[in-house]
Amino acid sequence: MIINLIDNSIKHTGNGEIQVGIKYQGEEILITVKDAGIGIPKEHLSRIFKRFYTVDKSRSRRLGGTGLGLYIVKHIIQLHGGSINVKSNTGEGTTFTAHLPIPVRSMILIET
Repeated sequence: MIINLIDNSIKHTGNGEIQVGIKYQGEEILITVKDAGIGIPKEHLSRIFKRFYTVDKSRSRRLGGTGLGLYIVKHIIQLHGGSINVKSNTGEGTTFTAHLPIPVRSMILIET
């Protein structure tokens, strides 16, 4: 999941910066991948997690994309009980944030 998000950022950023962050927030872990790339036009944001969807078909063909990456990312996150959102502005970059619940930790008490 993280590799896919970083790979997409690299493909669509060129010479810009990519930031990856992981932090605890309340009852969840936030994983953020932010780039300074070409961005995603607003009219595409609601569809980018759909199977086989590509924003720019000619660019995807050139870079070897199939339109499955973000679909798979979304489903991996959902299988772990989480969610993902995206913020993007054309020409300014994109930020993906995965919200994953913190698993219940079991403790084993050992009497001495």
